[in-house]
Amino acid sequence: MDTDLVLIAVIAINAIVSYKGFNDEAFKRKYLFHIGAIRAGEQYRMFTSAFLHADMTHLIFNMITLFFFAPWVIGALGTVGFLIVYFVSLFAGNLLTLYFHKNEYHYSALGASGAVVGVVFSAILIYPEMKINFFIPGYLYGIFYLLFSIYGMKVKRDNIGHTAHFGGAIGGYAITLSRMPEIFQHNTFVVIVLAVPIIILFVMAKMGKL
Repeated sequence: MDTDLVLIAVIAINAIVSYKGFNDEAFKRKYLFHIGAIRAGEQYRMFTSAFLHADMTHLIFNMITLFFFAPWVIGALGTVGFLIVYFVSLFAGNLLTLYFHKNEYHYSALGASGAVVGVVFSAILIYPEMKINFFIPGYLYGIFYLLFSIYGMKVKRDNIGHTAHFGGAIGGYAITLSRMPEIFQHNTFVVIVLAVPIIILFVMAKMGKL
């Protein structure tokens, strides 16, 4: 399987579907993530919504991030491993969103962010010392990103899908560890510190703090 072609294909599908949505509001509304519609039986939206984007900036940011981080994951897990990380993170992001917003029937979302964040966290686990923004070690970025996502989920002051991002990170984290269990031994500290925000999230949810 040609690695470059697979990554290009994923980016192209996102671009084509998103462009269709930019120019066809009915198409976008039919396939975006919508709690009421999903609970009414339209579970396909759990998948299709991840190929739609709000605007060109949203699309470009996600695809550029994917373009830079996916090769690290592909190099370590292979093309099939990358696709598993991508799609499991996609569903994990939407599942967590459905869990936290299940009673908000008008809640809607779209975008590949959950899948992309899963790929980013997979890369961070594999290469924890990789530099993000030129100087921040990957694992530190990951910790602060998850803590910021929890903050965003709590205050709800923007239109960013913090819950989907967090769910995607969990998906990337879990799949990478399942496919590379040696990380537990070689990067024990990183595995533990990245798990802390995940534990904090579910403790806060259990206590009704979100």
